[in-house]
Amino acid sequence: MIPYGRQDITEADLAAVRDVLTSDFITQGPAIAGFEEALAGYCGVRHGVAMNSATSALHVAYMALGLGQGDLLWTSPNTFVATSNAALYCGAEVDFVDIDPDTYNMCLDSLEAKLEAAEKAGRLPKVVTPVHFAGQSCDMARLGALRDRYGFAVVEDASHAVGGSYGGAPVGNCAHSDITIFSFHPVKIITTAEGGMAMTNDDELAAKMAMLRTHGITRDPARMRGEGDGPWYYQQTMLGYNYRITDMQAALGRSQLTRLDSYIDARHARRAVYDRELADLPLKLPYQAEYQHSGLHLYPVLVTDAAPVDRATAFARLREMGIGVNVLYIPVYLQPWYQDLGFRPGHCPNAEDYYRRMITIPMYATLGADDQQTVIDRLRDVFGG
Repeated sequence: MIPYGRQDITEADLAAVRDVLTSDFITQGPAIAGFEEALAGYCGVRHGVAMNSATSALHVAYMALGLGQGDLLWTSPNTFVATSNAALYCGAEVDFVDIDPDTYNMCLDSLEAKLEAAEKAGRLPKVVTPVHFAGQSCDMARLGALRDRYGFAVVEDASHAVGGSYGGAPVGNCAHSDITIFSFHPVKIITTAEGGMAMTNDDELAAKMAMLRTHGITRDPARMRGEGDGPWYYQQTMLGYNYRITDMQAALGRSQLTRLDSYIDARHARRAVYDRELADLPLKLPYQAEYQHSGLHLYPVLVTDAAPVDRATAFARLREMGIGVNVLYIPVYLQPWYQDLGFRPGHCPNAEDYYRRMITIPMYATLGADDQQTVIDRLRDVFGG
């Protein structure tokens, strides 16, 4: 089976992890800070706060922004459930903004109209979380202008987009947002096995997130209440969680980071082949907005009405042929848990139409030419051409 995504682990990665395993620290040691500083430097942002998953990073980001009971968060329905679940963990309510039919990201025309209506109703969101789907950044300058006008905070869910850029600057620099979240799951662009990181230019948000990932504990005298008892002393000043990443994971991530640009280049080389070789099939190929350079986590194709088979049939046949296609994502609000919250089909028509048609085909940096040609040949077998 040729998978839709795959990690790349090299001897350098193994050596980095071995070095940690034979050191004095395998968790809560210097490798974590090293990874945070390296990725923050790459992105051109002041702080990186590494955690054990992007879900944890989203939760902590929302908490640091004060999201809680009675507050509202808006996000895209075309995402993994974690993006909105993390807001529910905070006691907030969530709603969804339909997607753009070309980029599959949050439609900013729809967002602007929804904000105008919400302002009149006196129910504006506290946080808006755009999702950089498949690695393609939302139009963050326009979103940032809406943030300034309506007063909400912005958390970029860039789980798909590390290594991508917007307006010539790296995704994660937080020029138009408060916090950006990356994921390092094995099918993502770089991996720490499981892991995530929150990026921010705000010193106070960074300090809060660092405490929240470690039980709400601080050893900084400036953040304690009263005098400490000695150099061993710490205080818990908020209710936090154990969301820590290990030094082993951080060492792997820092090693992977040295190849990030080459991974992005390799993905774009494979995209160019797909764009050329699949152009005559009854599929809608991914659109790329000029204002950004995608991380290309995914290569989603949409089955058009001209296709000889529907998506379900195509999916089954491709799997039978050894092509590990996937479908990402089911609109979040169609999940039973969200249906119980009152959401119903029809809430975001573009997202639902996208879901009915989409298949994501193999895309990863080490996808070989022979395997990619096999993917193309099998797509031709299914769709003609």
